[in-house]
Amino acid sequence: MNLDDQFDRVRARHDELTAMLGAPGVDAQTYGKLSKELSDLTPIVAAVDAIRKSRAELAEAQALKDDQTADTDMRALAEEEYYDLKDRVPALERELQLMLLPKDEYDDKNALLEVRAGTGGEEAALFAASLLRMYERYAAVRGWRWELLEMSETGIGGCKEAVATISGRGVFSRLKFESGVHRVQRVPETEAGGRIHTSAATVAVLPEAEEVDVQVDEKDLRIDVFRSQGAGGQHVNTTDSAVRITHLPSGIVVGCQDEKSQHKNKAKAMKILRARLYEAQREAQDSERAASRKSQVGSGDRSERIRTYNFPQGRVTDHRINLTLYKIDKVMVGEALDEIVEALISTDQAAKLAEMG
Repeated sequence: MNLDDQFDRVRARHDELTAMLGAPGVDAQTYGKLSKELSDLTPIVAAVDAIRKSRAELAEAQALKDDQTADTDMRALAEEEYYDLKDRVPALERELQLMLLPKDEYDDKNALLEVRAGTGGEEAALFAASLLRMYERYAAVRGWRWELLEMSETGIGGCKEAVATISGRGVFSRLKFESGVHRVQRVPETEAGGRIHTSAATVAVLPEAEEVDVQVDEKDLRIDVFRSQGAGGQHVNTTDSAVRITHLPSGIVVGCQDEKSQHKNKAKAMKILRARLYEAQREAQDSERAASRKSQVGSGDRSERIRTYNFPQGRVTDHRINLTLYKIDKVMVGEALDEIVEALISTDQAAKLAEMG
């Protein structure tokens, strides 16, 4: 389908949605769904109108520029406008092509972030804690809401595993490429000899699931309650407030003990369970699509090494796009992470545009 056919289709759908929303008897759920689609299409229609207007102006400028009977000054102005529009129209068309790319249906979702220490013992746990802080600060930079759901700490400030939710505009669309193995090369705080060690942590970013996205039947759950345990085994409190939920059909087990209230711990555990069930459903769909398309920025598989943080050299390298930034301090406080994220998004968009072409 060429670009003009896409223009016509977008315009026709926009007009159809406008008519449907104006019709009597539309129930609230349908109205909300149609309104969202119309809201998504409105900037695309505006872009289409801008391109068609610029194309018409380009044709007019060319005609006046080539008109030998026209006033010399008018022809000079038309020629200047012609070359300006000749550059502008392709740029507008490229912007529109990006807007028309098939959207990941999960992009507008909030995200569930899981960070786990990998190979490397205590140093891996310290690095996992550093990554967790990096994402928390990045969320603050972008104005997103951060909530820590569960965290298992080590005695010296490391993190065995942690789960957090990040809420806000475009969260999953920006963080989805963070899933994978993150490797660190540095002299550990626990290393007296000053030797550089390599260790790793695993990051998983899942779209947060609402109750409407994943139906969980209570009879499919086994819920166990027990006393919360702190680092080193001491009791956080003396009530059975910790909750572990087992989803029997899938075998997925989640737990939460951070809150003193059993009710709050159960709510948090259910949020994690829904996200993992949603992710399993998403992976099943993605595996079907993977046969036809392999993303340029990797599959997002958690076993795939995606990035190296080399502290002695002050660099961060993303292996999927061969991007190296010599500003590790700014990356680790969330300030420069957007540079990597933007490059990953651009690479993914370029791959999708190439497929459409």
